[in-house]
Amino acid sequence: MTNSFRFRLTLWYLLFFSLLFVLFGLFLHGVLSHALERRLDEGLAVEANTTAAMFQDEFEEMKGNVSAASSEAVSGMRLHGSLVAVLSGNRLLAASTPLPQPQIDFIAARAALHPTTDLAVAVPLVTPNGARAAVHRVTVGGRDYQVVALQSRDELVEDLAVLRRVTLLALPLVIALAGFGGYWLASRSLAPLGWMAQQAHRITGSNLNTRLDIGNAADELATLAASFNALLSRLDLSFESMRRFVADASHELRTPLSIIRGEADVALSHDRTAAEYRESLAIILDESRRLSRLVDDLLNLARADAGRLKLQFKEFYLNDLLAECCRSAQSLATARGIALECRPAEDAPFRGDEELLRRLVMNLLDNAIRYTPPGGQVSAALETENARFRIRIADSGVGISPDAAPHVFERFYRADTARSRQDGGFGLGLAIVKWIAESHRGEVDLASTPGAGSTFTVTLPR
Repeated sequence: MTNSFRFRLTLWYLLFFSLLFVLFGLFLHGVLSHALERRLDEGLAVEANTTAAMFQDEFEEMKGNVSAASSEAVSGMRLHGSLVAVLSGNRLLAASTPLPQPQIDFIAARAALHPTTDLAVAVPLVTPNGARAAVHRVTVGGRDYQVVALQSRDELVEDLAVLRRVTLLALPLVIALAGFGGYWLASRSLAPLGWMAQQAHRITGSNLNTRLDIGNAADELATLAASFNALLSRLDLSFESMRRFVADASHELRTPLSIIRGEADVALSHDRTAAEYRESLAIILDESRRLSRLVDDLLNLARADAGRLKLQFKEFYLNDLLAECCRSAQSLATARGIALECRPAEDAPFRGDEELLRRLVMNLLDNAIRYTPPGGQVSAALETENARFRIRIADSGVGISPDAAPHVFERFYRADTARSRQDGGFGLGLAIVKWIAESHRGEVDLASTPGAGSTFTVTLPR
């Protein structure tokens, strides 16, 4: 359960929401506490200002009687929970309720620090009940007096305590609701993943053409489904290529094996002359060689696909390699009545796998000679550019149709199946050429016109 992505997503959501709720509660408590204290200070300031104004008026009406004026000013204020007093220095003249002398001394000392006479100054007092006060200095009859409005913070503290209790009581309920809501949201958000998993379980090697369908899912899940569908497309293509490869390889292996078996059955069916036995053995030997060559080609391609075929790099000259390949192919060209021209050019030092590149050139020359009618011409040339070598093998043969040109480098592909088998080809030569060129960080291109011949160009980096 704890390894469930849905559970972990819900847990993270719950932790984040709880932290957010706690931070909001602290913020609300701080803002409310500041607002209540400011409102309390403003109310006390208004009371102090009003009492000071009344004290001045009463002093004038009572012909300078300070005690009577202060008593009238204090009694004229009908306050709820506040204390109003008039001080002269540290002496109490009048108060709505008794005021202890230590507080009188403290207020007098603090009032002396604020010489303002037209505005009240809020002064927090250090008292056992945490009271706050507003002190207004006023000059009456040539003397300075302090008018004080004071109120306890008990009511404010109680209001804040109620807020804290409500927040703490609501926290478990809010967390529980957030947990259920987060789990529901996680389940709803991850539901398309469940649909994708169910559809993916039904996809096997026999129905790789099936694609995932998640409807109107979120963009992120739609991207995931599109990526998975692209993967299925590549797998489908790979499986189809593998099935075609196995079918073609089985077909190519069956032909020589059938010939070998047929010749052996005929030879063993009844007694024959020595010449007839030699003829049968020659056919069997020829087919065995073709079969061995096919197996070698398949093995090399399989190793190359698996990345286990290591190239043997060494220094050699491409022009010498091309000249040697032309000499080797000369006998085949002469036997078919084809003129072979070789233009190796100047020295072309190169580092690569000499045997593989020799096979590349021989495959192209063999392919050109086999598809060129008697009296035709095949040319092999080496060209040097700034950072590349180009090997061009051109012929005046039958050419390749535009429809077949994109497929000639595919394994077991034949533009002319009957003729290729007759000439001993398997449809692997050009596939091997392409692999050898790419393994040397090069490429091979084809330019062909039906009835006018073909030109294969292998480009290799220096």
